[in-house]
Amino acid sequence: MRAMVLQEGYGIEYLKPQDRPVVEPGPGQVALAMKAASLNYRDLATVTGAFGRARLPLVPLSDGCGVVTAVGAGVTRVAVGDRVAPLFFQGWFAGEPTPQALGTALGSPIDGCAQEVMVLSEQGVSKAPANLTDAEVACLPCAALTAWRGLFAEGNVKPGDWVLCQGTGGVSILALQFAKAAGARVIITSSSDEKLERAKELGADFGINYRTTPDWATAARKITGGRGVDYVVEVGGADTFTQSLAAIRLGGNIVVIGLLSGMMKDMNVAAIFGANAHITGITVGSRTNFEDMVRAIEANDIHPLVDKRFALEDAGSAFTAMKAGEHFGKIVLDIG
Repeated sequence: MRAMVLQEGYGIEYLKPQDRPVVEPGPGQVALAMKAASLNYRDLATVTGAFGRARLPLVPLSDGCGVVTAVGAGVTRVAVGDRVAPLFFQGWFAGEPTPQALGTALGSPIDGCAQEVMVLSEQGVSKAPANLTDAEVACLPCAALTAWRGLFAEGNVKPGDWVLCQGTGGVSILALQFAKAAGARVIITSSSDEKLERAKELGADFGINYRTTPDWATAARKITGGRGVDYVVEVGGADTFTQSLAAIRLGGNIVVIGLLSGMMKDMNVAAIFGANAHITGITVGSRTNFEDMVRAIEANDIHPLVDKRFALEDAGSAFTAMKAGEHFGKIVLDIG
């Protein structure tokens, strides 16, 4: 079977196709014929070494969709023919995260979804929403679940709340879709007026171009009548966190998800307690969170936005497109 493997070094140029033997599932395991996989910023950082040196060789990508083709002895969660999504964390099933559970992520340290066949524990897969295509299912395990957990499992977004989403990548667009399904009002930021218009077509109530309006926190407060937003989906990191603090209402929530602009910056700690801010760091979620999200996706007929598609062997071009910020929503590899 074919796999895209990071070999010999770090960088998109080191991602190469490789033939690998197919492994039969053992007791408690399932074999998946992979149909699609999607890219996240984490995958780009892993391939380029931005998050440190992962072990090599490595098959990247944490998010995918597959069909069960064989099961080992004792498997009861799924059956041959079921369409499933591999879980981002293969060892986090419910409750609070543990260091052990957070060490079981696909795409590093465990080989990920950029391959034709995967063999995983039956505990590490969940049935896919019936209303989604394979490409759409492949957007769920990391990006969608991160947005879901931040807004609903850890947060409590209600009808009428104001949610500010930073940018138009996968997590932010899915957060927009989830928030609108819950009856919230959404402000979205981008450096592109074209992308802001596309976000409004998906339901965003207001858009702020942070290039032409660098003080977007003040603009967001003005939109909310001076009160501030209830939630910020914080994907920017070091360069946006201070403005997120300025944008929230007294007692508002910042859901810290990403670090696109960096990890470290001086921080005015007084601004945190002065805002009575609730700051929550989000590292994807558990299997229970995933299955709660699947029910909501089916009930509300929510469809992740797939913006660009590439063949498995063209994964390098997919990563190049992500690095250039060309996407709106998700980038997907078609596998089977």
